[in-house]
Order: sequence, then structure tokens, then C-alpha cells
Amino acid sequence: MLHIDTWKRVLIWAVCLAGLLFALPNAFYTRVEQANDARAAIETSGDTPERQALAAQWPEFLPSGLVNLGLDLRGGAHLLAEVQVEDVYAARMEALWPEVRNALRDERATVGTFRRVPEAPAGELRLRLANAEGMSRALELVRGLANPVTSLTGAGATDIVVSGQGDLITIQLSEEEKLASDDRTVRQSLEIIRRRIDEVGTREPTIQRQGTDRILIQVPGIGSAAELKSIIGTTAQLTFNAVVGRGSDAEANPGVGNKVIPSIDENGTYYTVEVAPVVTGEELVDAQPAFDQNGRPAVNFRFNTAGARKFGDYTAANIGAPFAIVLDDEVISAPVIQSHIPGGSGIITGNFSVEESTHLAVLLRAGALPAKLEFLEERTIGPELGQDSIDAGKVATVVAAVAVLGFMVLSYGLFGVFANVALVINIAMIFGVLSVIGGTLTLPGIAGIVLTVGMAVDANVLIFERIREELKAGRSPARAIDEGYSKAQSAIVDANLTTIITAVILFAMGSGPVRGFAITLGLGIVTSVFTAIYVTRLIIVMWYDRRRPKTIEV
Repeated sequence: MLHIDTWKRVLIWAVCLAGLLFALPNAFYTRVEQANDARAAIETSGDTPERQALAAQWPEFLPSGLVNLGLDLRGGAHLLAEVQVEDVYAARMEALWPEVRNALRDERATVGTFRRVPEAPAGELRLRLANAEGMSRALELVRGLANPVTSLTGAGATDIVVSGQGDLITIQLSEEEKLASDDRTVRQSLEIIRRRIDEVGTREPTIQRQGTDRILIQVPGIGSAAELKSIIGTTAQLTFNAVVGRGSDAEANPGVGNKVIPSIDENGTYYTVEVAPVVTGEELVDAQPAFDQNGRPAVNFRFNTAGARKFGDYTAANIGAPFAIVLDDEVISAPVIQSHIPGGSGIITGNFSVEESTHLAVLLRAGALPAKLEFLEERTIGPELGQDSIDAGKVATVVAAVAVLGFMVLSYGLFGVFANVALVINIAMIFGVLSVIGGTLTLPGIAGIVLTVGMAVDANVLIFERIREELKAGRSPARAIDEGYSKAQSAIVDANLTTIITAVILFAMGSGPVRGFAITLGLGIVTSVFTAIYVTRLIIVMWYDRRRPKTIEV
């Protein structure tokens, strides 16, 4: 009856020991965190005595995984950004203009001369024909540039709508393409923001889409919302543009197809550059901080195959001419092309500090945001507030644990002590599992653990009450214990299964804090069932084998 095989005993204690070992680093959180950071820095940036001293704070043979603290516990920055999807419409029209121009030039004999209308509304491309009789052929040529919309909702539609009236041709994106473009833009922005934040090395950021065009960003451990905005708020649109002219008048007429933009380094200097870039940052595959030949901070860059070919062809054909390196509509530098630059690599120089060159390299590596972000909400949560939450969570957990432990001892005596030992193991196992999976603990997550403390003994209560009933029915102690566990097991599984289903639904349907609560609640249910059915039973069996009591009191 009361018999557990040796291999089962070893397996149960091994699982408990593993849970305790993986939970152990959280008892020395700061020390282990510093050691982990030092080891990571040694791998990426080299060894130093200071890093070695920090790494030695925690033995390498012990587990070093930690439960990540959420924004409400660690402090950090919270941003809600809206993606300006309309910016992409104008960019698409600018990119389309060279194709339209080339298509009409090839048929100038039938279409006649034409020119672009500079005062067209944003997101529209307008052309005026010198000869209205060529309108039908011009419309046919421009409509031939249309492509199918690549989305399920836009099946059968084309990406542009072309209309003509009198001598004026108007080109704009179709409604189906706008919907598809909006979705692509937000998805791309989401991924680029994630890459930029990952490059900085922050822990467990929350980056998720909200609604159709908004993105929620929460980064624990970062200094302020302003610091977070400096990382992700820059669009980092890098382009290489042909220089048309240079002057000091910001209001000068640039001419059709050109624009006037300021220089970062030369105050009061403005460059007139072609709107259509030679190469863009989208064709950049790598960017690293470096130093130029004079020892000043700079950024090395490298293009992909297509970008390298275009860059090489342009430099070969324009030796002696200046070209502008433009970042977010500001000229970083405008060097003169001295020779053909093959291979698609080069260097960006300017009046950078080391920090600025490193920051620029991070932005360029992560890629350019396809559209600007408007920050609708920003909050900085200080670490003091996070520490207050941790302290409050500790107090709540300790009070709940003491109350439950006291209740179990008063109600069930020695068996209550056995249940309390299993409860302590249960809590340690929750932290151990969270450490292994890299879970994030939030304030609602602490609430889930506190709730688990109360629910963990529920299974033991069912078992002990069944043992009492068996003892009252005249069963022997061994028989009563065995029957109590056997008859209570189905009720325990059924009761906890419904709670797990609830936790799964909360995790699937919820976000942020709700998911944190669902994770700790679900893990707590699994570990509490394990400790109630297996750990307490093993402790009681070991006690019974040692004492062999004639009577027991529960």
C-alpha cells in the first residue's frame, strides 16, 4: 500500500532539487546580474580586471538564470507611438517618378513633352502634358507600371490609380494598396524598433502592436522615456544624393526634382540635392563605429550587392563631383568623389563624438523606420517606484505565507508541517521555472504567486480531509493514508485543470500585466499539484516507514 519505488523517490527529489538550484540565483539577484553582465561584456568587448572581479561574484558551475523584472518592478520607460503611415504614400510617389519619366520619354513622339507639377498634394504625383492629344497613350503607359496588390483584401486590385483630365495626369495609391501599405509599414516599424532596442542590450522589452497604427513600447531598466525616444524615435533614413548646388539661402528655389536641406556641420549652409537618391539605407547590410585617417570618430558602412553596384557605377561616372550623405533630411557630409569606389563599402565622417558614432551605427544597422513616429504617451517609471512594488509584493507574500503555514499547522498538526515544507518547495520551483524560461515577473505576477500560495494547500486540505474520513471509518493508518491520496486525486486534478484553462485563456487573450498574472498562476498550479500529490506523499511515506505509528492524528 504505502510504497514508492526507489527510482520514483530519486526522480521526485531530483525535480525538487533542480527547482531549488535554478531558483537560487534570485536570492542573490544583484550579485548574479552583475556577474552575468560582466561575462557578456568579456565576450563582446574583451577582458579587464574589473570585469573579472564582477564575474567572479557568482560561480560559473551554478545556474545563473534570473527572473526578469517587469517595468513596474524594475522601473524604465513606457511609450505609445503612432506610425505616420501617410508618409509612405509620398515616398512611394517619389520612387515612382523616375519610372514614369522614363516610360513617357521613350514614347515622346506620341505623348509629347511633359513636366511634373511641383505643387501636387502629398501622396499624389501630377504631370502636365504639353499636348493634350497624347493623353490616352500617356495614361496607357503609366497604367502599365501598375502592379497587383500583394494582400488578401486587395486581391484583383492594382497598387496605383491613374486618372487624366484635360492635360493633367494624376497618379496616387489605390485604397487597397493603402491598406496593405499601412499594415506593412506598422509591421516593419515594429520589427525595426525591436532590433534597435535589442542592439542596445536591454532586458525583456515589451513591444507590441495596438490597434491599426500604434505601437506600445515598454523597456525595463532604461533611464528615461527621453533616452528610449532617442534610440527609436529617429527614422534614420540614410540616403546618398547627387549634389546640385550649395548656398546659404534656405528658401532658394531648388527646381523640379530637387530639394534644399541643411548641413549638420556647416551652420548656415544649405545643399540642393536631387530628391531621388543614388543609394538608400535599405541597401545597407552593415555599419560599425570606427575612426577616420585623422583619428576622429566615424562610421564604416557596407552595401549589399545591388547597392554596391549602384554606388560603384555612380562614383565611376561622377569623379570630381560632390555627393551628399543625408541622414533624415540633413547633410552629414558632402565629400567630392576622388575615384571609383568599388566593393560597396565606405566611411561616413563628420563632427561625431564616440557615443554619437556608436549610436548612428546602431540606427543604421537596425534599418530605417519607414515612417515617422508620433509619441502619444510617454512615462518614466523610476526604480524607486519599482522597489516600492517589490517591497509591497514581498510583504504580501510573507503575510500570505505565514497565515497559510500557521493555518495548516493548527489544523493538521504534523501533517500540516509536511504540507508547509511542500509549499516552500513549490514557491522555489515557480521561481526556478521562471528563471529557466526567462519569464518576466510583474506586479500582477506577484499577485499570481500570492494566490498560488493559498491555492497550493487546497490540494493538501482535500487529501487530509479524506484521510480523516478513512480513519473515522476504522481504516488502519497506512490504509487511510493510501485511500486518502487515491480518492482525492481526481478531485484535485479536476479542480486545478479548470484553473489552468482559465490561465491559458488569460494568456492567449490578454497582454502585458494580464499575461504576467496568467504565467505565474499557471506555473503555480502545475507545481502545486506536483508537490501536493507527489512531494507531500513521499514525505509522509518516508515518515511512516521510519516511525510505523499505530495511530495517527490529522
